[in-house]
Amino acid sequence: MLNPNEVKTVLEAALLANQSVLSIGDLRRMFDEDIGADTIRRLLDELRTDWKERGVELVNLATGWRFQTRPSLQKYLERINPEKPPRYSRAVLETLAIIAYRQPVSRGDIEDIRGVTVSPNIMRTLEQRGWIDVVGHREVPGRPALYATTKDFLNDLGLRSLQELPPLEEIARTLDLNAQPNTAETPAEVPAGGPDEIASASSPEET
Repeated sequence: MLNPNEVKTVLEAALLANQSVLSIGDLRRMFDEDIGADTIRRLLDELRTDWKERGVELVNLATGWRFQTRPSLQKYLERINPEKPPRYSRAVLETLAIIAYRQPVSRGDIEDIRGVTVSPNIMRTLEQRGWIDVVGHREVPGRPALYATTKDFLNDLGLRSLQELPPLEEIARTLDLNAQPNTAETPAEVPAGGPDEIASASSPEET
């Protein structure tokens, strides 16, 4: 039977070897013996402490745990990988922000807030990216779909819950610096990143 330090070493190796988020259940399945979830969490907390002074950190996200580089070091890493991924348009980011802060919302709700028609391409792209999903239907004529953000959305932002979303004003400022001009409703694709890739305008209010 493995001792706690050996279990922690296995956890460390598994998390370093995987770019995806690993849940407690995923990590428990690696062991022949039944190691309790509380024990796994305690060892992960110890591992997070072990790495706290390094360039890579262990983070607890909405669906599990992963290692990632510290945001403060990103500017240095970009010098050896300078290619910038395309970002979503302002229209897409505004739509995503409305869903995040007002969810669940219908497409009509989004159009009322933005004051313009929402292109089907915007909703489709956000669904394909895994950031939003249909969570129900409003009980009114036509039964419009209700949209909400997903666990993947939280993971990509590096968050555990919606309560950790940054203030709307903060991501609004990020949008002003990073968004493409709002000249087209068709979005460009963007990989998972963090708040620099997901921002909003100041239309919706935080709830």
